[in-house]
Amino acid sequence: MTEFSFFARAADLSVAEIAALTGAEPCEGADLSRRVSGIAPVDQATATDLTFVSETKFVASLQSTKAGVLLTSERFVRHAPEGVAVLRVRKPYDAFVAVARQIYSGALRPASMFDTVGVSPGAMVHPTAQLGAGVTVDPFAVIGPSATIGAGTLIGAHAVIGPGVRIGSDCAIGANCTVTHSHLGDRVVIHPGCDIGQDGFGYLLSAEGHTKVPQVGSVVIHDDVEIGSGTRIDRGGIRDTVIGEGTKIDNLCQIGHNCIVGRHCIIVAQSGLSGSVTLEDFVVLGPRTGIIPHITVGKGAITASRSTIYENVPAGQFWGGFPAKPKKQWLREVVALERLAAQARKKSDDGPPEA
Repeated sequence: MTEFSFFARAADLSVAEIAALTGAEPCEGADLSRRVSGIAPVDQATATDLTFVSETKFVASLQSTKAGVLLTSERFVRHAPEGVAVLRVRKPYDAFVAVARQIYSGALRPASMFDTVGVSPGAMVHPTAQLGAGVTVDPFAVIGPSATIGAGTLIGAHAVIGPGVRIGSDCAIGANCTVTHSHLGDRVVIHPGCDIGQDGFGYLLSAEGHTKVPQVGSVVIHDDVEIGSGTRIDRGGIRDTVIGEGTKIDNLCQIGHNCIVGRHCIIVAQSGLSGSVTLEDFVVLGPRTGIIPHITVGKGAITASRSTIYENVPAGQFWGGFPAKPKKQWLREVVALERLAAQARKKSDDGPPEA
C-alpha cells in the first residue's frame, strides 16, 4: 500500500485478533502480539501490512515479501521468509477480505464529499420531506416534497431525491444521482452518477411516428442492494421494476422497465436488460450481457461475457455466445468454426491447382 491513502484506517489488529476473526491457524513461530494497520499486495507489503497468497504465480513474490503478516494455505507456508507471521487458512483471500473490512471500514460505502454533519446549509430540503436521525445531506443536494429518508442515510452532493421517494436506513446515495418514483430498503448503496426511476423506453411504433406509452410504475429496491456508478434503472410501465435483496449491479448497466431481478444476483459492467426481463435468484450475468424483452433467466444460471440472450435460460445452466446457448454447445460450435477457417486458410495458402 502506498504511504498516502484516501481512506483512514479504522483499526489495527494483532496476529491473535486476525486469527480469531478469520479462523486461521498461526504457524510455528508466529508472533501473536505483532500488529498490522494496513493491507497490501505481497510484493509491496511492509512490516505493518497484512497480505495474502492463494495462487502459485505469486510464490516468487512471497519468497521476498517484507509483509508483517501473511494469510495463506498449507501448500504455500514453506515459501514464506523468516520473520513473517504466517497464518494458515483454507481460503486466504476470504480471510484477507474479512480483515480488510475491519481496517478500512470507511471504504465500504460512499462518504460525504464535504465532511458534512447533518444537513448542509447549501442543500435544498422541501419542508414536507421527513429525515430520520443522523441523516447527512451534502451541499447542493435536492430532496423533494414528501420524500422520506431513513436514519443514518447519506445523500451526496448534487443528488436529487424526487417527490414521495422512500429511502430506508443506513443507505448511501452518491453524488450526482437522481432517484425518483422509487422505494428503497435499508443499507442500499447507490454509487455516483446513477439514475433510478426515470421513464421506461416505451413507444407505439407506426409509419406516421412513435407514440409515447405512459410509464406509471415505480422502482422497488430491496435491502442490501449495491448499484455501481453510471447505472440506470427504469421505472415500470404498468408494474414495478424490482431489484431483489442483496443483488449487486456493476457500473454502466441498464435495467429496463418492468424487469424483475431476484435476490443475490450479480450483474457485471455494461450489461443490459430489456423491458420485462426476469432474473431469478442468484443469477450471474457476465460483462456486456444483453437480454431481449420478456426473457427469463433461471435460478443460479450464469452467462459468459458478451452473451446475447434470445431465449429463456434454464436454472443452473451456463450459457454463452451470440446468440447465447448452453456452454458445451457454444464451445463445440466455436471449435468447429475455427477448424473450417483453418481449412480455408490452408486451401488459400496452397494456391489454385496447376493446369
